[in-house]
Amino acid sequence: MNHKEYIEANKDRFLSELFDLIRIPSISADPKFSGDTKRAANKVAELLKAAGADNVHVEETQGNPVVYGDKIVDPSLPTVLVYGHYDVQPSVPDELWETPAFEPTIRNGNIYARGACDDKGQFFMHIKALETMLQTGELACNVKVMIEGEEEIGSVNLGQYCIANKEKLACDVILISDTAMIANDIPSLDVGLRGLSYVEIEVTGPDIDLHSGTYGGAVANPINVLCTMIASLHDENRHITIDGFYDNVVELNDAERALMAKTPFDLDEFKSSLKIDDVMGEKGFSTIERTGIRPTLDVNGIWGGYIGDGAKTVLPSKAFAKISMRLVPNQSAERITKIFTDHLYKIAPPSVKIKVTPHHGGMPYVTPIDSDEYRAAALAMKESFGKEPVPTRGGGSIPIVALFEEVLGVKTILMGFGLDSDAIHSPNEKFGLFNFFKGIETIPLFYKHYASLKKG
Repeated sequence: MNHKEYIEANKDRFLSELFDLIRIPSISADPKFSGDTKRAANKVAELLKAAGADNVHVEETQGNPVVYGDKIVDPSLPTVLVYGHYDVQPSVPDELWETPAFEPTIRNGNIYARGACDDKGQFFMHIKALETMLQTGELACNVKVMIEGEEEIGSVNLGQYCIANKEKLACDVILISDTAMIANDIPSLDVGLRGLSYVEIEVTGPDIDLHSGTYGGAVANPINVLCTMIASLHDENRHITIDGFYDNVVELNDAERALMAKTPFDLDEFKSSLKIDDVMGEKGFSTIERTGIRPTLDVNGIWGGYIGDGAKTVLPSKAFAKISMRLVPNQSAERITKIFTDHLYKIAPPSVKIKVTPHHGGMPYVTPIDSDEYRAAALAMKESFGKEPVPTRGGGSIPIVALFEEVLGVKTILMGFGLDSDAIHSPNEKFGLFNFFKGIETIPLFYKHYASLKKG
């Protein structure tokens, strides 16, 4: 039995096991779910053992546990380190989900649930691929698997874990499925990720909420001030106005931009899928460039004052916002966070007090396409999909990837099988059944081609 036949014979079981994992609400951002994150870690360990991995452990960190397992078939073979994360984004607003967020449901050929694509469904493909390769005798490389529980909050403890376990994690390449393809009939490989700086702003005016008739117009309204400050962070061309923000940005040359422009993309379809009449972004750049090679600054949440039913005419004491900045090579998350903070203090009027709290960040990353690692991934995608994959730049961030290279000294291959339309981080997140099973089918081909290329 080859790996395709094994997958076909076990489809129902694979889905059942995935659904059991998805049902665990392992939300890392909310401490009240800490028990569930630990439960999810134990479930991942159970699944790894059942797949045939050795040395499976749930290893404690200062935060959520890391699950480790391996299968060393021959020390002379190359070693692949698989990375993924079992933590998920919050499901709120839950009322916008068509079916409960943590009760996986199949509709129209898709699995709908929080974590279906990001990243439980995608890293679970690797566990099932490992099982498949072991059961069919097709495992061509050594495998190490590391699944963490804090990616959605910046992988705050994984860096120290990697440093402390550098020898155990030693490998030739890191393989990650936590990204998307262009389309099911247009395979692609991400060759770049943007970095991230995530901060929270607190603006305080009077020490208590005030009557808006008695005090309105006489003292600063923190919400008004915050909105004015945020609005000033972009100019009329949607260019970020913070001094020094673009100092280290790597600008693509005309040839590189021309290559990006060949990426299949339908602007009308893009707008239609989002139910918008037009796009908005930095002047002089295409939509693909705006989401792949340009830095951004976006408000992720803003609140303050009275938001209950009816009217309460108050001038609020405080206003808050959460802001994320996506970064590109060679921007430093630490530097961007500092100059953002300095800028906010500089433009704040003396009528309010402000506080900027950094949450988490990560460095941008680029994978070379002239390496054996990329060639193996491209060959695997071509064999599986019947056409060459398109190299693309992803707009999202996986904070730990740059640190992997720094600590372990190896490159990362981003071989994701999701789609941009999968609504990760949003209500009604989904992952296609085609994508899930295609991933399990394709991953063993990476091992085959990588072993062959390394053998020379």
